[in-house]
Amino acid sequence: MYRVFTFLAFGLMCSFASFGQKAERNHAEKFEQLGQMLRSPNVYRTASGAPGHMYWQQKADHEIEVELNDDNQSIKGWQKVTYFNNSPDQLTYLWIQLDQNERAADSNTPKMATSSINQRMSMRQLEGIVWHDQDLGYKIHTVKTMAGDDIPVTVNNTMMRVDLPEPLKAGEKFEFTVDWSFNIHDRMSFIGGRPGYEYFEKDGNYLYTMAEWFPRMAVYSDFEGWQNKEFVGRGEFALTFGDYKVKITVPADHMVGSTGVLQNPDEVLSSVEMDRWEKAKKSYDEPVIIRTQAEAERLEKGKAKDKKTWIFHAENVRDFAWTSSRKFIWDAMAVKQGGNDVMAMSYYGKEGNPLWEQYSTKVVAHTIKSYSAKTFDYPYPVAISVEASNGMEYPMICFNYGRPDEDGTYSDAVKYGMISVIIHEVGHNYFPMIVNSDERQWSWMDEGLNTFMQFMAEQEWDRDYPSRRGPAHKIAPYMASDQSLLEPIMTNSENIIQFGPNAYAKPATALNILRETVMGRELFDYAFKEYSQRWMFKHPTPEDLFRTLEDASGVDLDWFWRGWFFGTDPVDISLESVGWFKLDNRSPAEKKADEKKAFDREETYISKTYNTKDVEQTVLEADPGTRDFYNSYNPFTVTPEDEKSYKDFMARLSQQEKDLLNSGLNFYELKFKNVGGLVMPLIIQFNYTDGTSEVDRIPAQIWRLNETEVTKVFAKKKEVKSIVLDPFRETADIDESNNYWPRTFTPSRFELFKGAGGVRGASTGDNPMKKAKRK
Repeated sequence: MYRVFTFLAFGLMCSFASFGQKAERNHAEKFEQLGQMLRSPNVYRTASGAPGHMYWQQKADHEIEVELNDDNQSIKGWQKVTYFNNSPDQLTYLWIQLDQNERAADSNTPKMATSSINQRMSMRQLEGIVWHDQDLGYKIHTVKTMAGDDIPVTVNNTMMRVDLPEPLKAGEKFEFTVDWSFNIHDRMSFIGGRPGYEYFEKDGNYLYTMAEWFPRMAVYSDFEGWQNKEFVGRGEFALTFGDYKVKITVPADHMVGSTGVLQNPDEVLSSVEMDRWEKAKKSYDEPVIIRTQAEAERLEKGKAKDKKTWIFHAENVRDFAWTSSRKFIWDAMAVKQGGNDVMAMSYYGKEGNPLWEQYSTKVVAHTIKSYSAKTFDYPYPVAISVEASNGMEYPMICFNYGRPDEDGTYSDAVKYGMISVIIHEVGHNYFPMIVNSDERQWSWMDEGLNTFMQFMAEQEWDRDYPSRRGPAHKIAPYMASDQSLLEPIMTNSENIIQFGPNAYAKPATALNILRETVMGRELFDYAFKEYSQRWMFKHPTPEDLFRTLEDASGVDLDWFWRGWFFGTDPVDISLESVGWFKLDNRSPAEKKADEKKAFDREETYISKTYNTKDVEQTVLEADPGTRDFYNSYNPFTVTPEDEKSYKDFMARLSQQEKDLLNSGLNFYELKFKNVGGLVMPLIIQFNYTDGTSEVDRIPAQIWRLNETEVTKVFAKKKEVKSIVLDPFRETADIDESNNYWPRTFTPSRFELFKGAGGVRGASTGDNPMKKAKRK
């Protein structure tokens, strides 16, 4: 039942009675600008989020010679580093990352990990507690100047300080060499990790994924100085751009895939492989197999005693990784990027087929096209996917999961898992290999942004793709977790309890909500591309991302960053009540008639019913010819004064006001409550009695004056049958049961158990319904 309200008109001015509920409290804190929560803009990083006119970053060029020992799974190397001090600061020492030390016997990683004993323990769990006594970690043999003089160094776990012979002034460079070696670990063991080897017992061969394999320069930046936080396994890397010339010596029957461009293909490839390689450079639709499965299987049966040296060059990369094995099948195809061709390639053992031959390189090509359309043309000459039963990324090369069963069959879960991992790891070329954020401090800046991009690439691969992360409703269970298990997205990598949801899923969902709901695709896509292109081959911070997205879109997003990235409140907005009103345009006669009907209906109750019958019977018995009572006053009679007042009112109305008065509009007063605490836009679907529907979108700023409760009135030409809040599940609301008017209830199923003693729980005195399992 609706209620009517009166239309008031005074000359040309007209107003409605106030429907808005006055805020009981005026917090406004959720909509305050971030202000001092962000670093202040300066000459290096502007308030717009762009690099400043005095922006600088360091550079480190490398010349490396490395040899793989396939007999004892070890590696030895020599490198020359040319470090360019582009900062305005004078440096007295340099910091180098020794990430292999994270796996050493005396590593801090197992010491920092909590552990406990359960009644049932796996060997892997026990091994993690006991750790190991293997000879792992770097052996730094020498650090010398180019004149051959020793340079004093101090090793602090995974970091090494190089004390310079004399201060390195601004604008100068310093050259030095490092001679080192280490034993490669089994990454399939409890030690785990991203690099290492996998041993294949059936054919007696190894597959090496060589990453974090050379001492790498730490970042010295304008916002942090030296990034020299210890590597303990989760927080990844902050690295310096540079050019690389790398010579990799391996057994002659090994195939090597690497960051960079192969400089001597005619020395390491057969003539048949060279012909196939040239053909692959012109194949844009299908991969060309350069080393076949049959050829790889023949190589698996023997071990070459001689060696080959593969030479690779890479320009403007922050890291360098490679892979080597005699097991590898190799295929490649070309991808157009702007005016250049990129070679998409895959390396995989026979254990990866037929899945890898069918999908891997095509997924690499698809990822490059999808990501480039939303950021910038892929600038590197190659993009490589390696089957290595894990997932990790490096410039131009990544190691990925996805292995069929031994008989070659695979489930959809394995297929889509493989495709997702390849998209994700190849996508990391954009974030953080090119847009080079500090992963150790802000994992979300690469994992979250990349997961968001991955979601879009997956949906472009297949419209029904079973994406795990991205859609808003999929993050709701995490956001509904106990607050003691949650941290803000801005938390350091090592301090997060639920790392995957926090660093990957929640920021990806937040960006998807920005794109689809808060900003809209056009504004978001433009601003995100602007951020990507501003910070190509540079070191952005969260402030640079936040400011750029606002600067390029003209949308104030501080409330969004504050809630989604700096807080842990969930989204839970309840549609508390709905009131239905109509304008009162009735004549006095119509109004009195309606009032009489309402009076009769409202004044009907049992005592009055019985009393009326008794009185009528008494009167009839006394004087059957009359039904008159002593009081004959009728309040529902239309008086001359009523008629005059109505005519005067109508005479004062303009034609526009008369049209509004007679419009027949329905006014619906909706009251909302912010139960969860995270303010969000209101997306409201009105379903009408004629079967049609309409969606109204109210910006989040409706909560500015009262962050807990708001009221909003909607004028509708049609009569509303039902209302749904967040009908497309786009705000990550953790409780959808309070999003309906009228309320929609869905049953929770439970199972009834019956045993020898009757219903389970009865013999112990327990309430059997408490034992029922909810589905």
